[in-house]
Amino acid sequence: MGKKGQAAKSVGIEGIELPSKLCDDQNCPFHGSLRVRGLILDGILTKFRATRTGVVEREYLYYNTKYKRYERRKSKIHVHIPACLDVKEGDKVIIGETRPIAKSVSFVVLGKSR
Repeated sequence: MGKKGQAAKSVGIEGIELPSKLCDDQNCPFHGSLRVRGLILDGILTKFRATRTGVVEREYLYYNTKYKRYERRKSKIHVHIPACLDVKEGDKVIIGETRPIAKSVSFVVLGKSR
């Protein structure tokens, strides 16, 4: 469980820097008991208005077999944002899949992307 003043632990993914701030969020992969498993994606944080919850929009290519070409598609993913991370709307972020935190939230922000 996350305790105040506890040092940040690694999430086991290369390229993810540990946050300098501390937090007492139980759903923080660095200071709490939340495990990151499954997909690792990146996208742009488009909304950060709810408490510790935001929306990441990611763009990807889909191959359309009928027309034999790629088309650009977008998807919106609801994410949990730990208090120890300094991210704001418009930032490019890396997100990781976790157990379900809420009805529509199964991803957590791991940090800013370069």
